[in-house]
Amino acid sequence: MLNPDGVYLGNYRCSLMGFDLNRHWLDPSPWAHPTLHGVKQLIIQMYNDPKTSLEFYIDIHAHSTMMNGFMYGNIFEDEERFQRQAVFPKLLCQNAEDFSYSSTSFNRDAVKAGTGRRFLGGLLDHTSYCYTLEVSFYSYIIGGTTAAVPYTEEAYMKLGRNVARTFLDYYRLNPMVEKVAIPMPRLRPGAEPEASGEMRPAGDTANLAYRRCSAADLINITV
Repeated sequence: MLNPDGVYLGNYRCSLMGFDLNRHWLDPSPWAHPTLHGVKQLIIQMYNDPKTSLEFYIDIHAHSTMMNGFMYGNIFEDEERFQRQAVFPKLLCQNAEDFSYSSTSFNRDAVKAGTGRRFLGGLLDHTSYCYTLEVSFYSYIIGGTTAAVPYTEEAYMKLGRNVARTFLDYYRLNPMVEKVAIPMPRLRPGAEPEASGEMRPAGDTANLAYRRCSAADLINITV
């Protein structure tokens, strides 16, 4: 929670001082944007620690106009990296009925340059994935239907649990589902693989199915 003072006053975008905090990641002020400044320094410290593997950054926001949950991701010149970042939102789409992959988009709009997703996507290396998870203020539509289902506190919490389930699927730690072929990131130079599991190189995939989503579907994306 990076905007406690603003939220306390009832703001959903601006801080106590009137700043849209998710536009100031490039150069946050320790005085005007103290939460951003502190988190940015922590992330940089973690990234520079060879003992730490910083693989995901997910910035969570509410959306005032669109329906469902969806994600924003980054565009990279490296096609393999660009494809691999589509895996997590596609897995989440399988776990959460209110998450829409069709509303998920990957961009590098100039107006979003100051967001956490864009800034950290440029700072961190190819082993890290940065997303914005947007969730509607209002409601969601389940695939195959036209009726809008209002979001409740429990529905928001359920989406959070489904994000956690998706991490289990991504790291192949969920014993309840069939294993999915996921291109795992390469290790950073000098980093050692965890003793508890095998680190597969990017692109090392098999033709395994995951519920309604094939391995090929996980890799082939349309922007």
